[in-house]
Amino acid sequence: MKYDYLVVGSGLYGAVFAHEAKKKGKTCLVIDKRPHIGGNIYCENIEGINVHKYGAHIFHTSNKKVWDYINQFAEFNNYINSPVAIYKDELYNLPFNMNTFSKMWNIKTPQEAKDMIAKQVAETGITEPKNLEEQGLSLVGKDVFEKLVKGYTEKQWGRACKDLPAFIIKRLPVRFTFDNNYFNDRYQGIPIGGYTKIIEKMLDGIEVKTDTDYFEFIKENPDIAEKTLFTGMIDEYFGYKLGALEYRSVRFETEVLETDNYQGNAVVNYTEREVPYTRIIEHKHFEFGKQEKTVISKEYSSEWKVGMEPYYPVNNEQNNKLFEEYRKLAEQEKNVIFGGRLGNYKYYDMDKVIEAALEMVAEEL
Repeated sequence: MKYDYLVVGSGLYGAVFAHEAKKKGKTCLVIDKRPHIGGNIYCENIEGINVHKYGAHIFHTSNKKVWDYINQFAEFNNYINSPVAIYKDELYNLPFNMNTFSKMWNIKTPQEAKDMIAKQVAETGITEPKNLEEQGLSLVGKDVFEKLVKGYTEKQWGRACKDLPAFIIKRLPVRFTFDNNYFNDRYQGIPIGGYTKIIEKMLDGIEVKTDTDYFEFIKENPDIAEKTLFTGMIDEYFGYKLGALEYRSVRFETEVLETDNYQGNAVVNYTEREVPYTRIIEHKHFEFGKQEKTVISKEYSSEWKVGMEPYYPVNNEQNNKLFEEYRKLAEQEKNVIFGGRLGNYKYYDMDKVIEAALEMVAEEL
């Protein structure tokens, strides 16, 4: 059988595309090299808890069209992302707001907080930030930067802030209200029952093969489809022939604990450099779980090497330039389209993935 589309990758981008293509009467075969569907939003049920297998995914958007679209496939709860940060023995609310500042400086009013930040920024004397460290200090001053930004950022990127470009943090949102809601988006929440069910519904009635590596599969089935949507790494598709693009990877240590509540919050960031993990996720709090046990995941950021799971593209000048070269090659491929985070070498939030996939659908179909 010959399909209209071979969709490589069953993450959100591939699933939206396949779902829409099927509605338009096209036949699709979806393949994924992992043993499951859903890409990085896959949830595994452990002890009755939906565990976000590849890191916390919190759906948020201000795009009503995207919100209505995703709500066809799930009902969302009213989870609001309000992370907590631990620095040594101090605990702070995120994003930086009046709760953070009152705790840090024992103050009460927005004016006091503004004065304190202005005073610390002035003390740095930095006018032209040359690196991320100087950029951060010139935005929020010494206390907030050193306690809440510096260590966390260094763990995330595996480099000292002095060695990172200033543009990584164009701004650090500071709020002078007592509001711990991390996202400014109008719509947010977690799908009740986890994300995997969304992908299952999108791919309902579509043929799917997991544990299937595209490169081996296509050797044996070169004429399987008229066109291919490739959502893997664009540089891998071309055999890394112009060189490998850089990514950051994340490693998770997940454990079941014999307690009903380990940290009292879904997301707790550890912002000091000496603690090896960046954060601990307690999955049950995403769905206000009342289970007897709990499941936590410690996240460790690492340098990516070929063969590892790529998570974040390192969008510095040199990588973006290399991606442009690959994009030119991609445009010459007759029957292959590239999409998603890895195909577009771009860090996308989930709502932006859906937006991009729907745009691609409109163009293609």
